[in-house]
Amino acid sequence: MKKTLLTTAITLASATAGISQAQAAELTISCGAVGAELTLCQEGVEAWEEKTGHEVDVVSTPNSSTERLSLYQQILSANSSDIDVMQIDVVWPGLLANHLLDLREVLGDDAAEGHFDTIVTNNTIDDRLVAMPWFTDAGVLYYREDLLEKHGFDVPTTWQELTETARAIKQAEREAGNDRMQGYVFQGRAYEGLTVNALEWVASHGGGNVVEADGEVSINNPQAAEALDLAASWIGDISPNGVLNYTEEEARGVFQGGNAVFMRNWPYAWALAQSEDSDVRGNVGVTQLPAGGEDGESAAGLGGWNLAVSRYTENPELAADLVAFLTGEEEQKRRAIEASYNPTIDALYQDDEVLEAVPFFGTLYDTFTNAVARPSAPTGDAYGRVSNAFFSASHEVLSGTKDGAQAVEDLENELVRLKRRNW
Repeated sequence: MKKTLLTTAITLASATAGISQAQAAELTISCGAVGAELTLCQEGVEAWEEKTGHEVDVVSTPNSSTERLSLYQQILSANSSDIDVMQIDVVWPGLLANHLLDLREVLGDDAAEGHFDTIVTNNTIDDRLVAMPWFTDAGVLYYREDLLEKHGFDVPTTWQELTETARAIKQAEREAGNDRMQGYVFQGRAYEGLTVNALEWVASHGGGNVVEADGEVSINNPQAAEALDLAASWIGDISPNGVLNYTEEEARGVFQGGNAVFMRNWPYAWALAQSEDSDVRGNVGVTQLPAGGEDGESAAGLGGWNLAVSRYTENPELAADLVAFLTGEEEQKRRAIEASYNPTIDALYQDDEVLEAVPFFGTLYDTFTNAVARPSAPTGDAYGRVSNAFFSASHEVLSGTKDGAQAVEDLENELVRLKRRNW
């Protein structure tokens, strides 16, 4: 019955694999979907298996965070122990807390000592530590050092400067024969990634956080409208029309293929941009995202993932020990060096080997520690609908269906209705 439930759930979620039927393992973990993220997790799990003598099945789950959350909710709502350890998004602790183990009860009161306080606080619901920080993320700006030098431009510090620089270099490169060159690529599809991008635009213009910490809806203001209108002006100019369907990987593909001047993405893209098969290897710089204007500030959206233990696990102590190992300093250092995953342990940002592998971990330290959180805490169980409403409204502006002022007014009305029912 246990395996049947998980197999059915994963099939419904269009996952590519399930728990091995050949041999029952003592633990199961969901910690990545594809690529380097899954490989790193598997390597960490193997190290724990060798250390402890226990076995772990690594469960493949959907790459889409929305589909993965749906899968988790289906399994947990059935009080199933199919997955003992779950990789959860930074915006999910409040949604899943009732189904997750308090890790301090098993690992002790100092379980999260040394990790960033902001993430520990994010993962603490009703005084219960429901997840351990595993890696953090904040949006950063990638740029082509060679192209800026070639055309005589400095690294832009405002969105308007980025717009003008991207336009000029794109035009010059196309006139020189590269008709595929784009100025700026980002995550423009109507999904959670656009929520983060649009929050960065709005917050950097002084337009607030969509819903503030006290629960008040703040999105309907001129600065937010201006930020969305500016982003809409990029489409068909410095950004391709196709960006309206880009996620992280589509944006990275264009940039890493040598066909974009600027890219907004997460730190993971650094190691890939410097790989041997990258067309831009050795020509990439990373800096903080631009400010909204002379009076604005850079705003990087907070991302990242955590590891949590299901309350329904049959092996809580063993599962918690696996979490402690994978989120420990040695594993986080390995992941940072091998694939530029941001540690959640403060001391690793002063580690010489980490800084040699990923130099901007040092120069952008403040960016990572002061990232802007999505409004998941004040909106609680309603966050999914809040995010959906925000990225849908943002996508309407990008695609030209609405202007910024109309979009934020309509969004305010929708969020106020949600608030009346849910928070």
